[in-house]
Amino acid sequence: MKRGFFIVMAAQGLSSLADNALFIAAIALIQQLHGPDWMAPMMKWWFAAAYVLLAAFVGAFSDAFPKGWVMFLTNAIKVSGCLLMFSYALFGLPQHAQVLLVCAAYGLVGIGAAAYSPAKYGIVTEMLPPLDLVKGNSWIEGLTVLSIIMGTVLGGALVSPAVSGWLLSHPLINHLVHTPAEAAILIIAVIYTAAAICNLMIPATHIQYPVQQKNPAKLIKSFAGYVRILWKDKLGQISLAVTTLFWGAGATLQLIVIEWGRSHLGYRLDQASVLMGITALGTVAGSILASRVPLRSALNVLPLGVVMGLTVLLMPWIDSSWTITVFDVSLPWAAYVLLIVIGLTSGYFVVPMNALLQHRGHVLLSAGHSIAVQNFNEQLNILLMVAIYTLMLWLHLSIGIIIGIFGILVAALMMLIIHWSRLNLRHDPSLIDQIGQDGHGSAL
Repeated sequence: MKRGFFIVMAAQGLSSLADNALFIAAIALIQQLHGPDWMAPMMKWWFAAAYVLLAAFVGAFSDAFPKGWVMFLTNAIKVSGCLLMFSYALFGLPQHAQVLLVCAAYGLVGIGAAAYSPAKYGIVTEMLPPLDLVKGNSWIEGLTVLSIIMGTVLGGALVSPAVSGWLLSHPLINHLVHTPAEAAILIIAVIYTAAAICNLMIPATHIQYPVQQKNPAKLIKSFAGYVRILWKDKLGQISLAVTTLFWGAGATLQLIVIEWGRSHLGYRLDQASVLMGITALGTVAGSILASRVPLRSALNVLPLGVVMGLTVLLMPWIDSSWTITVFDVSLPWAAYVLLIVIGLTSGYFVVPMNALLQHRGHVLLSAGHSIAVQNFNEQLNILLMVAIYTLMLWLHLSIGIIIGIFGILVAALMMLIIHWSRLNLRHDPSLIDQIGQDGHGSAL
């Protein structure tokens, strides 16, 4: 691996660490402002909406400039979102307006994340040859999930009574912010700033793309064509369907785990954030194991998606009394084991599929445009699944019923995708031979 690749990893690790810590801190801020329970998933909904609304434009933006510079600018946008998030106290707004301002600020961070993603993944395809993409993606995804673990735990720690009390006792921090959630968001803004500094150190790859279109109507028309190209490709459509389902399910599972920890296990927010980190720990292990899967064998991991969905169904059966004491600390071992298995299966099957999708997108389109198409579909599914979850909360369905619906839906959809993949291979057995062949990123 080139030195520049490790700088990309450092920048990605810091930015992803802050992304996940911010989600916990933003939930704490909503709770501080006494917002309703359904505001947390709605906040995530607006974050995903930024990806969908900007999907037609961020690919062209990513391919029009050096990707290190694009990543720097987008991290600067995230810093601005953090600062706006706790500026509600400056305006003397009523309570409901304060909650809406927090959601709007989180949406601004989503804009930065939406523009960051094509550059992040696109620069990997520029730095690595096709047959190294699984290994490269394994490193990136493993680091990303590790940062999810650390980020969720960091977010929970920052809003915990002990750490927040220590932060607010510092004169400089206490001069700027006044509550645990605000102090957490301030620290997270500093982490985004460190990521932006790393972005400036990324060496240029000197890969040139065709001059990018600037007319919004033509960009939308072109983007619709890019979406059609990937969905019509027999390999692209399967990998795109899997990653779309995975990220929609993953975003919803984050919310489910928090609510499961709160209502079923009786945890505070900082304790429930540890459960999210445990799930991500399993995903790291799955990502590491997936690095051994050749790109040509990517389709063989699909059945693990069904296993993940069925494993989720066991969550309501876990009782808070199933604990083990280690160094005078009571740990819910059954919950930890189950969440690790869920993460393990998800990490093992999504990394090869993500690499296959990036390879097909790089061959058929370009790095930036293919990632933008991927993000559009994934975030559109997040909008759908999070909206359904929000509706179920609004209808006051129990978390056990919600988990049952979620697990059965994921398993059933994965079985449909497996059947779809087999039909494609039966119709054209030469599809496997196309994996690993290079291309030149033709545009429409």
